[in-house]
Amino acid sequence: MLTRLKIAQFITACTLLLSVVNVLGQKTQRVYLSGTGSDHTVKWDFFCTAGRNSGKWTTIPVPSNWELQGFGKYNYGLDKDSLKGREEGLYKYNFKVQASWKGNSIQIVFEGSMTDTEVKINGQSVGAIHQGSFYCFKYDITPLLKYGGDNLLEVRVAKYSANKSVNDAERKGDFWVFGGIYRPVYLEAAPAQHIRSVAVDAKADGQFKANLKLAGTSTASKVTAQIYTLTGQKVGAPFTGSIAKGDTVARIQGKVVNPKLWTPEMPNLYNVVFTLSGKAGAIHTVTQRFGFRTIELRERDGIYVNNVKIKFKGVNHHSFWPTTGRTTNKTLSIEDVKLMKDMNMNAVRMSHYPPDDHFLDVCDSLGLFVLDELCGWHNKYDTPTGSKLVHEMIEHDVNHPSIVMWDNGNEGGFNFELDHWFDELDIQKRPLIHPWAVFRGTDTQHYINYDYGAGTHLHGHDIVFPTEFLHGLYDGGHGAGLDDYWEQMYRTPLSAGGFLWVFADEAVVRTDRNGELDADGDHGPDGIVGPYHEKEGSYYTIKEVWSPVYLAPKEITPAFDGKLTVQNRFIYTNLKQCSFTWKLASFDGPHLTGSKRAITGGINAPEVAPGHYGELSLKLPTNWKTYDVLYVTAFDPARHELFTWSMPITLPAKMAAKLVDKSGAAKPEISETDSIYRVKANGVQLEFSRNNGVLMQVKNGKGNIPFNNGPVLSQGQAQAGFQSLSHRYEGNNLIIEAQFGKKTIEKELKWTIHSSGIVQLDVKYFPTDYEFDYMGVNFSFPESQVKGITYLGSGPYRVWKNRLKGTSLGVWNKPYNNTITGQGNVIYPEFKGYYSNLYWVKLQNTSQPVTIYCASEDVYLRLFTPANPKNVYNTAPPFPVGDISFMHAIPAIGTKSQKAENTGPAGIKNRYYDYSRDPEYAKPLTLYFDFSGNE
Repeated sequence: MLTRLKIAQFITACTLLLSVVNVLGQKTQRVYLSGTGSDHTVKWDFFCTAGRNSGKWTTIPVPSNWELQGFGKYNYGLDKDSLKGREEGLYKYNFKVQASWKGNSIQIVFEGSMTDTEVKINGQSVGAIHQGSFYCFKYDITPLLKYGGDNLLEVRVAKYSANKSVNDAERKGDFWVFGGIYRPVYLEAAPAQHIRSVAVDAKADGQFKANLKLAGTSTASKVTAQIYTLTGQKVGAPFTGSIAKGDTVARIQGKVVNPKLWTPEMPNLYNVVFTLSGKAGAIHTVTQRFGFRTIELRERDGIYVNNVKIKFKGVNHHSFWPTTGRTTNKTLSIEDVKLMKDMNMNAVRMSHYPPDDHFLDVCDSLGLFVLDELCGWHNKYDTPTGSKLVHEMIEHDVNHPSIVMWDNGNEGGFNFELDHWFDELDIQKRPLIHPWAVFRGTDTQHYINYDYGAGTHLHGHDIVFPTEFLHGLYDGGHGAGLDDYWEQMYRTPLSAGGFLWVFADEAVVRTDRNGELDADGDHGPDGIVGPYHEKEGSYYTIKEVWSPVYLAPKEITPAFDGKLTVQNRFIYTNLKQCSFTWKLASFDGPHLTGSKRAITGGINAPEVAPGHYGELSLKLPTNWKTYDVLYVTAFDPARHELFTWSMPITLPAKMAAKLVDKSGAAKPEISETDSIYRVKANGVQLEFSRNNGVLMQVKNGKGNIPFNNGPVLSQGQAQAGFQSLSHRYEGNNLIIEAQFGKKTIEKELKWTIHSSGIVQLDVKYFPTDYEFDYMGVNFSFPESQVKGITYLGSGPYRVWKNRLKGTSLGVWNKPYNNTITGQGNVIYPEFKGYYSNLYWVKLQNTSQPVTIYCASEDVYLRLFTPANPKNVYNTAPPFPVGDISFMHAIPAIGTKSQKAENTGPAGIKNRYYDYSRDPEYAKPLTLYFDFSGNE
């Protein structure tokens, strides 16, 4: 009885299951033969024909680039053709196919393989060799399989294509070129009557249409589309379209009332379930994610998404990771997009090929505009090959709402005979551009100088958005110059923004060089982040410049009423949807270790529409003036921090007066020779040259302090106008003062040795010329003895004249490093360079610390001179002589292709008039030196 009952229950369950399948239809089943990405791979048998580890069968993880697995030869795309590896990879993999799949349609799908790919199943060819590295391709292998048994997959991959145009387009480029099956491989099983593919067009007004490609239709009579929210709620009634036996195409259309629109600020998404049905019920279902949005390119006007003019705040992006090459995974895609969003970007360009599908999925869900690109770095595919690849790219990517434009090649790699395919194949009719060219009412020229053009570019009539600008080689470009570029872009109606070059350094791990990171000289180290996403200084500059909340500069004086002017630079979001906070903080001195005082509060978000100005009203406590700094933080509607601005309350003179102890028990003592003044004050011993007033030697009870040879003007002159040096007492303080000629650039050099042992320096001077790179005074200190610094100022990153934004006023601890930006195993922030808004600095070294207080505003601390990489182009700004400097002006930095002065007003040299050397106009600087050695 029990057995019969179980059989009856089983039959009933099967009947119910069949009924459900009849109602819902069979879904396409996917079975991976490889792994799903670099974080999940499957071992296949592998044979490499040449280069490392060649000539023998072994195994390799799939997906992967074989160079990173120890096979073949590494090549950068700019290598001579004669030096490029031409090895091939032979793959084998055994797999089973369940017997229940018999009668279905089975396809094998390759998401990407470099480059020419020949596929066999059970010894039989599945079709023509596929050529093209960055495109999804598939074969129908239904008749070749052994259902319920073992099957053999064999793949032969030649990384150097037999098609010259493929090599020219893909493998002669400014990026690494690899070989292998580097994206997933899987089987797809669908019923004999099935939906092959879908293309969706969902407009901002709710209009919905879809084109479906069908196969094997015999009894199917209709297709339906039901839209759902991501939580599974139905949206309206289903849309239906009729089909006849043998139809290979079906079209569905309808309308949704008041859909939630997709934008990068609010990336609303839906699912649509397409069902192929016949008299017996549902046959096949396909689910597609999509978003409602409308894209328009209105010539001589702008780019509109959902009837709102937009500006791209974008970056170029490679599919890349140092240890895996072009093989990536969804986790990496999420990390990349989150970093872009954290920089307040809203767009990304796929340079120079279509990305992994998961990257586009993340752009859809987190919100980025995407420019999707057909490969062709400087050369183009031939027309037959290019036509096939355009078909593959559009069919694969068409439904992503994040994609707002197609790119046909890059910088001359345009095959004009392919343009019509983009127009004809894309159901959404997205705009097409030729990056770097003037084309169809757009001007996307690369690396154009600031304010360029006579009747062209931003002074012309086309819509302007450079698809590459401010090249980021080493520490140049990116944030350096961006403030000037962006302000001009923002206020120019025909500007649609632009795309920085590039997101990350493309430095690969060389398995043939003991794991060395190789960026191919000056070709790959041009990212905002390093190869492992280490943040360079430009990261935070971009974050501030591209913040959609713009806070107008404000001096915090005692009359401050708590009101700050704010501009809404979102495209769609009202500031009322955002949130704001304030924080007041006090800073410790360099010798204190206690926690600093702080208090925080919220700010009511004002009602400010995009593009408009409003006001933040801060309800500060009555004692706010007793704090040192005011921070204001803006958050987007999802509570992601947009930026935190810092505004000083206490200025350097007041801070120094509070922290510096000048009083002591006894007067300093002085003795002299013909050339030297020797001074003793509270355990500190000093020597000054009577020939120029320069500090020559410092000692205390703990020993020698090698801080000396200053002040020397930054141009290297040691008081050229010096006449004499004298000394006198004022109360308990000793004054040593230089006299200069009437028309010299030096106007004051005065040392005040306080009875406490504190040494005060006052200088006044002019630059040597009206235009100059830098202006300040220098001292010497052996770099080999430095361990690091702690300082109060803006940080923690160094600055350039044209990259001042992105820092924050605070106390920063910086260990010494000798990083060359973009080279080798980098440590960021870099140690050497210029630092803005100095209050005090403690120089930590191998003997004893030296503490220096600055009582003057707008002074930069210079720490040594960074070493230069090879081929610096315009990315090695000048540094003064000496080691430690206190500067009134610093240089700007250029880019790989642009001098600094061509990146905007902030890039030009500093200017200061000498007013006939009138001392009233000389630049003053006051410093206090603590040579006590106290920690």
